[in-house]
Amino acid sequence: MADSMMSKAATMEIPINSNGDSRTLAEDDTLEQAAKNQWSLKEKDLQQVMVSGPNLNETSIVSGGYGGTAEGIIPTSSIKGPAIRLNTNFVGNRRIPNEGQGSNMHHTNSSSSIPADEASRGVAVEKFDIVKKWGLNTYKCTKQMISERFGRGSRTVDLELEAQIEVLRETKRKYESVLHLARALTNHFYSMVQTQNALGDTFADLSQKSPELRDEFGYNAETQKLLCKNGETLLGAINYFVSSINTLVNKTMEDTLLTIKMYENARLEFDAYRADLEELNMGPRDAVTMARFEAAQEQYQIHKDKYERLRSDVTIKIKFLEENKVKVMHKQLLLFHNAISAYFAGNQQQLEQTLKQFNIKLKPPGADKPSWLEEQ
Repeated sequence: MADSMMSKAATMEIPINSNGDSRTLAEDDTLEQAAKNQWSLKEKDLQQVMVSGPNLNETSIVSGGYGGTAEGIIPTSSIKGPAIRLNTNFVGNRRIPNEGQGSNMHHTNSSSSIPADEASRGVAVEKFDIVKKWGLNTYKCTKQMISERFGRGSRTVDLELEAQIEVLRETKRKYESVLHLARALTNHFYSMVQTQNALGDTFADLSQKSPELRDEFGYNAETQKLLCKNGETLLGAINYFVSSINTLVNKTMEDTLLTIKMYENARLEFDAYRADLEELNMGPRDAVTMARFEAAQEQYQIHKDKYERLRSDVTIKIKFLEENKVKVMHKQLLLFHNAISAYFAGNQQQLEQTLKQFNIKLKPPGADKPSWLEEQ
């Protein structure tokens, strides 16, 4: 019916009078109403098609405006080239959003964000578990430490190992004192050698400018130059002694003391979980307490194994450190004695022989001051 009315509207003739007015007002209203009805029907049909979500290959592009023929319809499936996604569709001058495509994009973004949320949630849970375990362990160890200091808690003691650790710490303090004094001797002796060198240059200069005292200034200049040379040789021996003591104290002993610190922390943890297990063992034996008791027993065994392993490591390292200390100090003390004795006895050959015996190479002539490595 709508098509017949449109055909009638398209073929009717509207005669115009001499004044430019329509023949009858009723006919104009009929034609305008028919056109509006036809437009609303086509718009509703097109909206229903767009809402149902048609395939892009099955849609068509309408060429022309209202009342266009079928010749103006171009199927999109016949267009070659890459596919084009249309976010919106236009009917006349009106814009209709593509609801189906927006829904698909929303579901895609939601599905892609789900794995990321799960991964971040898993990392957060893992970090929370780590912090929880650390907090619980810190609480138990602090409680055990306070109990020991106030004499209310018991601690595991290895009397023989504790005595060896105390001897090692006392030895380290004494060796640090020797190292400090040896460095002070090096600095003072270096200043003395530099003073002797400057004094020898001054005597040599005065020997050239004072003919009446040439011989006397010359003898003293040669003596100071010889003392300066022997002093540089002795300075090389002292620097080697300081370097060896520094390695023994700040590397070898420090490494053993670091293992001792780990052992003491393991001992504290072991006693803390042992006290926790003993407390649970004295309580009631219901289902909840038994579960906690089994978990505490498992943690007790883990920390007991760790404590015993570190105790064995400390025992071995102290033994090797003692052997290494005796070997190193025997060599260094012999070097120090022979070099000092030869220098103050004025025996230049024995002093040089001492350096060759211990494979000590002197610094080049330009390097007067000890390097920062030797001063450490």
